[in-house]
Amino acid sequence: MRTVDAAGLEIGDDHPPRVMGVLNVSEESPYDPSVYDDPAEAAAYVDEDLIGEGADIVDVGLESANKKFDVLSAEGELDRLETAVQTIESVSGDAVFSIETRYHEVAEEALDRGFDMVNDICGFADPEMPRVCEEYDVAVGKMASPPDLERPGAIEDVDEIYDALFRNGVTEKTIVDPAFGGWSEEKTTDDDRETFRRLREFRAVGQPILVSINRKNFLRELAGRSTDESLPVSLAATAMAVERGAHVVRTHDVKETVDAALVGDAFARERVRNPETGVEELDVTAVGEARRQFEAVDGDADPGRAVARSFTLALPAESRERLRTAAEGHDVVVTGTGDRVVLAGTVAALRSLADSVTEPPALVAALDRVREASR
Repeated sequence: MRTVDAAGLEIGDDHPPRVMGVLNVSEESPYDPSVYDDPAEAAAYVDEDLIGEGADIVDVGLESANKKFDVLSAEGELDRLETAVQTIESVSGDAVFSIETRYHEVAEEALDRGFDMVNDICGFADPEMPRVCEEYDVAVGKMASPPDLERPGAIEDVDEIYDALFRNGVTEKTIVDPAFGGWSEEKTTDDDRETFRRLREFRAVGQPILVSINRKNFLRELAGRSTDESLPVSLAATAMAVERGAHVVRTHDVKETVDAALVGDAFARERVRNPETGVEELDVTAVGEARRQFEAVDGDADPGRAVARSFTLALPAESRERLRTAAEGHDVVVTGTGDRVVLAGTVAALRSLADSVTEPPALVAALDRVREASR
């Protein structure tokens, strides 16, 4: 996993989770508390409610990415950039300032005028964006999107989201964003929840991960909450996202998110990492995560051999004895003296064991369930 230097702020596994607060200078943006068109008022908000509450990064949006609004042209965004520039010039606190845009012209102008990094919501759909970010040697958030400047985040399938993060390449300072949210009519809350479940897979990209999950529909829907009532579910998901490997959390609720991220970080899996020797323990808990890591090194081994599972089985005596006999030909563990036994092994070994057993029926049924669960 690469560490990214964002204007002196280190982002990666060896560093605390970073919190990205949000400022919008677009009147159409949906979350009123973060919307300002007066630079002095905006700067006060940044100092008090973002940096003052613990934000490491301030992401400034020039337009709403909501699909119901018309997309601004690069010229339209540039017309709004002056307010953003005056704002960051008036801020007294210390933070990394990120410009949210989809256009390389806007990114270049913003970087020339004091911004520190770029948050590209169209994932390099503008093919000149990575060139600009490399020339200015800045960090860039890359949100998974189609190659279309008018359709940010409009990808539903997790595998396609993963692939999109590589479209037009990644710079050494890219931070990847799986694009949570209702970016298209086709993208459902179930799609977002599946992406969240599989968040560890994105670690195989090898770049730090940014998540923007604050008050999103896929969380609100679980608890039946309105946007105003949805902070608790956002914080629960924040802790889980950091535990699963997220490095940057984008939010409107900075103070609370800082605390949730600290909890997630405190209980994250400990992974061996030694840059001097090049040894890094992978965070792999499922076959899909192992498959991603194998693909990242062009490996062709069975990912089921990299993930272990353990089960307790309640079996009659005949089935227990048959299981012990069958296990001798497979690299699995069967232990226990009562009517319950523990069966453990790699996913590949468990599947092989299940395939080899044809009787008695109780054992076959139990191993069928083990096979189904071994993924």
